[in-house]
Amino acid sequence: MASEIHAHHGLGEPYKRKEDARFIRGQGTYVDDVQLPGMLYGDIVRSPYAHALIRNIDSSEAMKVPGVVAVITGKDLEAAGLAWMPTLSADMEAVLAVDRVLYQMQEVAFVVATSRYAAADGVAAVDVDYEPLPVVVDPKKALDPEAPLLRPDKKEKQPTNQIYHWETGDEDATNAAFAEAERNGVVIKQDLYIPRIHPAPIETCGCVANYHKATGKLTVWLTSQAPHAHRTLFAMVAGLPEHRIRIISPDVGGGFGNKVPIYPGYVCAVVASVTTGKPVKWIEDRSENIGSTGFARDYHIHAEIAADKDGMVNALRVHTLADHGAFDAAAQPTKFPAGLFHICTGSYDFKHAFVDVDAVHTNKAPGGIAYRCSFRVTEASYLIERMMDTLAHDLGKDPAQLRLQNFIKPEAFPYRSALNWTFDSGNYEGALHLAMKNIDYEALRQEQAEKRARGELMGIGISTFTEIVGAGPGKHFDIAGIQMFDSCEVRVHPTGKVLARIGVQTQGQGHETTFAQIIAAELGLSPDDVDVEHGDTDTAPYGLGTYASRSTPVAGAATALAARKVREKAKKIAAYLLEVGEEDLEWEPGRFFVKGAPAKGKTIQDLAFAAYTNCPPYLEPGLEAVNYYDPPNLTYPFGAYICVVDIDRGTGMVHIRRFMAVDDCGTVINPMVVEGQIHGGLTQGLAPAMYEELAYDADGNILAGNFQDYLIPTAMETPLWETDRTVTPSPHHPIGAKGVGESPTVGAPQAIVNAVVDALAHVGVRHIDMPLTPWKVWNILKEKGLTSD
Repeated sequence: MASEIHAHHGLGEPYKRKEDARFIRGQGTYVDDVQLPGMLYGDIVRSPYAHALIRNIDSSEAMKVPGVVAVITGKDLEAAGLAWMPTLSADMEAVLAVDRVLYQMQEVAFVVATSRYAAADGVAAVDVDYEPLPVVVDPKKALDPEAPLLRPDKKEKQPTNQIYHWETGDEDATNAAFAEAERNGVVIKQDLYIPRIHPAPIETCGCVANYHKATGKLTVWLTSQAPHAHRTLFAMVAGLPEHRIRIISPDVGGGFGNKVPIYPGYVCAVVASVTTGKPVKWIEDRSENIGSTGFARDYHIHAEIAADKDGMVNALRVHTLADHGAFDAAAQPTKFPAGLFHICTGSYDFKHAFVDVDAVHTNKAPGGIAYRCSFRVTEASYLIERMMDTLAHDLGKDPAQLRLQNFIKPEAFPYRSALNWTFDSGNYEGALHLAMKNIDYEALRQEQAEKRARGELMGIGISTFTEIVGAGPGKHFDIAGIQMFDSCEVRVHPTGKVLARIGVQTQGQGHETTFAQIIAAELGLSPDDVDVEHGDTDTAPYGLGTYASRSTPVAGAATALAARKVREKAKKIAAYLLEVGEEDLEWEPGRFFVKGAPAKGKTIQDLAFAAYTNCPPYLEPGLEAVNYYDPPNLTYPFGAYICVVDIDRGTGMVHIRRFMAVDDCGTVINPMVVEGQIHGGLTQGLAPAMYEELAYDADGNILAGNFQDYLIPTAMETPLWETDRTVTPSPHHPIGAKGVGESPTVGAPQAIVNAVVDALAHVGVRHIDMPLTPWKVWNILKEKGLTSD
């Protein structure tokens, strides 16, 4: 199918992002820009305790504050049947706490006022009587039989703090492989902790809810990555007819998974609008965003590899303890509750694998969503790449050579992994060889040896990863068993200009550009002639939203196929106008012509005009099509990253001197957009490796609730990224594209950690948990006698 692509007509060429014209002028429209007549403002009373009973909520003083219109409590919602809402994992989350709070900053009451300032004053005046309870923030302690039960509302079905036990793979065969390795090979073991982090998009979450009593229609402007899914959830929670709910997701200032869930503030704003009959705006501040909305990671992992004495891997065994917080709101399909952690065998030809995950409740904010990765893929990739480096160091082998000897071979694709996923295509050796060539790997190893002899600390880290994206693949896939389709509507106007509407929602990925290029390539038009709309459930076809890098693999495929439907109808019109059979026509970008008579043809513009003015009598007028694409499989982008670091022995500071990233996302739609996505993703991969950690103290207090304490890299900390790519098209995707937005975030953290550990491996350092702060590294240097005077 990929052969149908014509690069000189929009695909594969750099093309300036169409949406940037408004962004660089400050003319984007975000939720907080929405202003409606008579609009009220909401603010939330939040718990200062991580675990406490609510004895009483007194809102009398708040109602005396000038401008305060209403105070909504959990008991008010309970009386209306709205106290609980479903999470992405089918748990039930309290909209407003009724009788107890389960984490610091949990929502307790919603204050509605005529201004933001009055609402904030009203929040300060609400008096809540709490009775503190014992706090559990350590997931290991949460499993202790003596630990307090954190979810008594689920006691009958879940009598402990354990949410579920999940496992996949062949345990018996894997254990047998380990027994053999204990006798005749090698077994390596390592404990890893991947800290809780937060997506921290530049725009926090918020909404404007406007319920029109006369029509019974609810319109919600929402910071949403999945407007249609949110419309369905609002219908389920609020009990309103879905056809009378309109979700508008305007420009979104970053999401990274944070804007996939429904949050209590959204529901409260809707309830307040229904109650008051006026529009209600709720916009959270930064501390609320960090402290209460969806986090990522928080995985405690024990991993083991069984290999022969030459380093050929045979089996992988992994146990993970996942901290899901107070409510199980992890973004994951129901048939595999650990998300896409199955990809933990990485790019390697493991014959056997067994993975199990225990998820538990703690007194922390709920979530467990993605952080610019496909539902646990970063965790999976991090563990296997750290383990491969550990195996290499334990055996005294070069980490690159160990990987090369264990890669899945190009001729083995499509490849069925030990955990039963079918990798579509790949050339892992080619990507790593290119990265090694670009960075002059052998010269770097020689330089490292020379510096080490002088007492200098230099490290080289490698990460070769396989991503799994698409958040599909629908009813045809034998593990997921669910439909995760997406959609596109293509409408060609009489003058040959195109309006396309898509079911996915952009948060900076450049959909208005890349989707226009897909259509332009299929119809032989200029991308300038194609406008792409999204984010309005009243006009866009139903889609499941943007996350897990699913836009190009799923909605991009729907777009290409919708355009091909249009082209097929145009062919019928061309045959009618040219008085030949369809089989007598050939297509070149932008026109059909008669075989053997290239001068006798019709352009797509001619055919569009004819579709509305001289359409064949056996066809319906017009030139448009809709396609819903339910993918047969996910797609598997991959890459090879090499990081070079120097460590200051006096301060423990890690300096990233070079970072070479080779990515393969299949067919490239716009190399400039791909480059921008990779640069942004690499910076977000740098963040957890070096800076970010959402830490709590023993009482459940958040220790990093703002950007002074929760560190994110700026341009000052970001190194110069070097990039390159290989191209291995996906065989089952209509244009061969795989997706790239999350790959660098998946591949970068372990390259950095591997480099730092490599710099210290000669003194016995085997592993360091992220983030690699100067204080942490300096203490290791001190312990090893490596600090400078």
